[in-house]
Amino acid sequence: MNNRIGIRHEDKYLMERRVPIVPIDAEVLSKKQNIDIIIESSQKRIFSDDEYIQNGLSVTDNINDADVIIGVKEIPIEKIRQNKIYVFFSHVIKGQAYNMPMLKKMMEMKCSLIDYEKITDDQGRRLIFFGRFAGLAGMINTLWSLGQRYKVLGIDTPFKLMRQAHTYSSLDEAISDVKQLAELIKKDGLPQETLPFVGAFTGYGNVSKGAWEIFDLLPHKSISPEELSGLKPDKHLIYKVVFKEQDLSERIQGDFDLNHYYENPSEYKDKFGNYLQHFNFVVNGMYWDERYPRIISKENLKALTESEQLKLCVIGDITCDPNGSVECTHKGTEIEDPVFVYNPVDGSHNMGFKGEGVCVMAVDILPSELPRE
Repeated sequence: MNNRIGIRHEDKYLMERRVPIVPIDAEVLSKKQNIDIIIESSQKRIFSDDEYIQNGLSVTDNINDADVIIGVKEIPIEKIRQNKIYVFFSHVIKGQAYNMPMLKKMMEMKCSLIDYEKITDDQGRRLIFFGRFAGLAGMINTLWSLGQRYKVLGIDTPFKLMRQAHTYSSLDEAISDVKQLAELIKKDGLPQETLPFVGAFTGYGNVSKGAWEIFDLLPHKSISPEELSGLKPDKHLIYKVVFKEQDLSERIQGDFDLNHYYENPSEYKDKFGNYLQHFNFVVNGMYWDERYPRIISKENLKALTESEQLKLCVIGDITCDPNGSVECTHKGTEIEDPVFVYNPVDGSHNMGFKGEGVCVMAVDILPSELPRE
């Protein structure tokens, strides 16, 4: 054992530019803690090779002689080496089938895996997470998607000034555009055919709170789900509705009970779908697994489309569970090809903003759209 840590180049996605240890922290670990750290060279990493070199770190094309290899996303199977300690988001703790071959290979190679999701405090709360940044980038992308999708539909909206999150040089630059958007809504308003303009948010954890940070810069009014029917159109604001567990699902027999819901999810059915016809957009930021009711089913979308009640323009599916809580999210999308349009009538998916149906933004590495932050 040489007690050397290697920081790997991220290679799962073309646009994955994050790094687990930034240059200034790597320098502190190296000089003050006397830890030998080597950096795998990367042409796309948000912190350049030169930034690490300027902080006294060694940059190399090969980190195979490091005992501990730290990354952000999963390690490709062919790059797993014998007896290494790996630290990254492995996406295996729910038994995710697509990563079981990687886990099996690591076991065969007698490796140790430290998963960021399992680094917790004494109360079991996670200490390492990107939820807030997923929410920030996801909301920026949802606003951008609204502008692009409405444009395709022939509706001119102020959302058209927004850009995809990764095109901004910083979060502050993106926030500047959101504030400009807010002023346009206050001054000129939103198109009559989109009113009342309603945004629904699921969940209230780090992801959703990150999305609220962006959205709350816009002129808005918070309402309860019960207030959705009978809303008065106001072109100078957006109605915000936050859905909690009791708003998303209802007990098949009896009253809703939060503890009972978590212990017996099969005894509950979807309630969110009852409100779906009111929304211009949905931002999905909640935890979900297959034990719980879906919030947006293909059947519901089809019924609303056939009855001409589907107002929904964009789904910002930040949680990005394929065929999950949003059933029409058939896959996670990439930063360079981030949206598709789902046709509820024939069940087809068309990449981009064109087509009949609902636009879905489902980038599954959203935090990497704000990599420096």
